[in-house]
Amino acid sequence: MTSALTITFLGGLGEIGRNCAALESEGELLLLDCGLMFPDLDMPGVDLVLPDFTYLRERSDRIVGCVATHGHEDHVGGLSFVLRDLSFPIYGSAFTLGLARNRIAEAGLLDRTELIEVHDGERRRIGVFDVEFVPVTHSVPRGFATVIRTAQGVVLHSGDIKLDLTPVDGRLTDLARLGAIASSEGVRLYLGDSTNADEPGYSRSERSVGRVLEDLFREHEGRRIVTTCFASHLHRIQQIAEVAIASGRKVATLGLSMKKNVSLALDLGVLDLPEDAIVDIDAVAGLPPGQVCVISTGSQGEPMSALSLMASGSSKWLDVGSEDTVILSSHPIPGNEMNVSRVIDGLIRRGAEVVYSGIEDVHATGHAKQEELKTLFGILRPEWFVPVHGEYRHMVAHARLARVMGVADDRAFVCVDGDQITLDESGLHHTGTVPADHLYVDGLLDDVGHALLRDRRTLADEGVVVVLATIDAARGHLLAGPQIITRGWVYAPEAEPLLAECADEVRAALLDALAGPAPREMEALQRIARKATGQFVSRTTGRRPMIVPVVVEI
Repeated sequence: MTSALTITFLGGLGEIGRNCAALESEGELLLLDCGLMFPDLDMPGVDLVLPDFTYLRERSDRIVGCVATHGHEDHVGGLSFVLRDLSFPIYGSAFTLGLARNRIAEAGLLDRTELIEVHDGERRRIGVFDVEFVPVTHSVPRGFATVIRTAQGVVLHSGDIKLDLTPVDGRLTDLARLGAIASSEGVRLYLGDSTNADEPGYSRSERSVGRVLEDLFREHEGRRIVTTCFASHLHRIQQIAEVAIASGRKVATLGLSMKKNVSLALDLGVLDLPEDAIVDIDAVAGLPPGQVCVISTGSQGEPMSALSLMASGSSKWLDVGSEDTVILSSHPIPGNEMNVSRVIDGLIRRGAEVVYSGIEDVHATGHAKQEELKTLFGILRPEWFVPVHGEYRHMVAHARLARVMGVADDRAFVCVDGDQITLDESGLHHTGTVPADHLYVDGLLDDVGHALLRDRRTLADEGVVVVLATIDAARGHLLAGPQIITRGWVYAPEAEPLLAECADEVRAALLDALAGPAPREMEALQRIARKATGQFVSRTTGRRPMIVPVVVEI
């Protein structure tokens, strides 16, 4: 009997980020990406969000490797965390591995992995899996679609993909190879990028942004130009730099990730720029404004990013003012709109002119839209389909599109994080679920749970009230307090009568308890103090702060 193939989705289904899936056959496990997600506004204090690695830890001896489809953080950013507990080789293009290496090296974990470079069209045997790396176009260079030959036939994972017919680096999505595989071997299961599945039409070519940039640089001749985009978007950086150099400007990078990525891309030949056109950021101050172009991080309005520091007047390198034009060459990621708006306002307050995607076409998506996705279905003609990489609405739209393109209704599966599916001779089946909760990282720790996040939200929204009391439990006496200390509930210096009234009510409740026949246990007295405080706070202010009773026994 032919071995079944099981696929377990640990992240990336129902969200943008945390992309991670485990393919298992004949007792071996191949990891497909291991990414992170950036926190939402309702995750106070959280730096990063990871997949739950419990499933992988329990099968650590079966992992034969990880395929990194491309270098975005939502696909490789989790590797520096999972390698704390596990060890396996990582396969990817030189540029993808270069981006992953930076994170892994910072974590001191390079000795726990082997970074194995693969090339366009190469086939590798990784355990029982025969893996072919097919070039695709995306917003980060050197991405792959992954063709995985298994005992159950070909599984094709699109990676993040668009069909750009005029890519900046000339590296096209290899539709001919995908078509050849589909015609000769057939695609048993297709896992497809769903990010823009609800967007009609075709995505714009990245080169179209270059033409917009040319016009903008011409319009703002004589002014210093600061541009921002993702530090991994090397195609955009190439175009910005080419336009700047053609208009007689020197190019400087600002932001640690931008500097690292540009340096890596120049070393690997991913960026092609003359050395004499690149200057250090500290040399910018000595150049006329019309001879400067700064390429900066901070396009998402991150609080401590280079662009945010410019907007607040706190930048060490640039004092932005009336002689500056700032071009935000990106769209805000959902959830970041407020941060981006705040930065734009700050820059305009300082006198700068700001150009962003709402008023000029200075950004092009890296993900295929509906007509491109239809083209892929027409070429691949998959037997089974599972949409991946997207919010739930994106995946539902992609499944609907698959049915329009001839995939049978019962052969387009919409899965979510934690779902496990099995492919065998009889077809594709849902076979279970596994833990796939969000793992929250705060600083050096990754043990931030839902309860702690809930407490942080309460503190942020309503504040805290601390009730301090000292008792003699043996005699039933209240020796001191209660004292009411608050932060964020009411402004204490102006609310002394309210705090005193609250203390009186809590005192009365504690004295009643101490006078009664029941045992005077500390936990019971703390519950009484919390209840009395909560009732008073709710009745007098209608608010619900966190209440922390501290009853000390002497």
